[in-house]
Amino acid sequence: MKSLYIHIPFCNRICTYCDFTKVLIKNQPVDEYLDALIMELESLEHKNFETIYVGGGTPTALSLKQLEKLLSFIADRFTVSVEYTFEANPDEVTTEKLDLLKNYGVNRVSLGVQSFNDDILKVLNRSHNFDDIFRSINHLEKIGLSNYSMDLMYNLPGETMQDIETSLNYIEELKPKHISWYSLIIEPHTVFYNQIKKGTLKIADDNIEAEKYDRVIEGLQQLGYPQYEISNFAVPEFHSAHNKTYWLNEHYYGTGAGAHGYVGNQRYYNIKPVPHYIKSMKENNSVVKETISLTEVEQIEEEMFLGLRLSDGVLKSRFKDKYGMSLDDYYKDELNYLKDKKWINDDGTRVSLTENGRMVGNEVFMSFLKST
Repeated sequence: MKSLYIHIPFCNRICTYCDFTKVLIKNQPVDEYLDALIMELESLEHKNFETIYVGGGTPTALSLKQLEKLLSFIADRFTVSVEYTFEANPDEVTTEKLDLLKNYGVNRVSLGVQSFNDDILKVLNRSHNFDDIFRSINHLEKIGLSNYSMDLMYNLPGETMQDIETSLNYIEELKPKHISWYSLIIEPHTVFYNQIKKGTLKIADDNIEAEKYDRVIEGLQQLGYPQYEISNFAVPEFHSAHNKTYWLNEHYYGTGAGAHGYVGNQRYYNIKPVPHYIKSMKENNSVVKETISLTEVEQIEEEMFLGLRLSDGVLKSRFKDKYGMSLDDYYKDELNYLKDKKWINDDGTRVSLTENGRMVGNEVFMSFLKST
């Protein structure tokens, strides 16, 4: 068990695109939630991890006292040997909160920038502005937390190619260690989804989205951030160790409201609504809503879906060590079909997506389905 994810579902503002498990923090039972979360964390069998990731929601929406309560418990209960990440919003990264994070061993911050354009940030209903981005990064640098990741989005409403160029210019100036740059996905039950259904919001078509994606990849490569996953780029040696746990299909605990975990051959999902999560933990000492046992065929399918997101792809020797069979034999017809389409590279030791394959990733992934 290499990794632990901890979910803090509270936000000071709800973004128009977000479908994660989250609630406005005002008038929420935050202290009771932390008590229930700590109970769940106390129930975990493993205590030593390579990575811990605290996400949300927005963990930095917690007060100083609440933040210290959580950090203190994690420090007393667990060890983390490689990477300890906290998600943060630029406007919430005060000197006091950053000092707390650093003093309790956090060595990486994932900063939710999303855009450098104030008008677009307003459309996204983000709580920060352009100045907050630079102020927060200045705080990070000043206290020596220079290992930070910058989350950005593209294909946003009102965004132009010039906005992409502007973002690349600021990245060159700020020099973060890691960048996650995602395309906007319109998810059900979000403000954007409802606006598109009503016809009050439009986003660019697939061709423009592809142009922007190509420019993101090219621009970041030129700045020294090679792409190592479909939406992730980093200075060499600064890949997200925690997220690689997911992409390499390895086991992890997921804790908190709505969190997912993967233990043994089982994926599990926690109860989502905060009051129900608290009540279930108090009354049942468990918050697992559903457990799904995966067959070996399903585990292998996930190995391919997740592993092919990485630029390095799926290593054949690793596949054989995990499943006791040859990838070439198991997926012989599928690999030949995808090679003919020029959607995958196969150098004999690993299988990875080509540039064309990335553009039709879902179609490639579907080719590896055997359980349907």
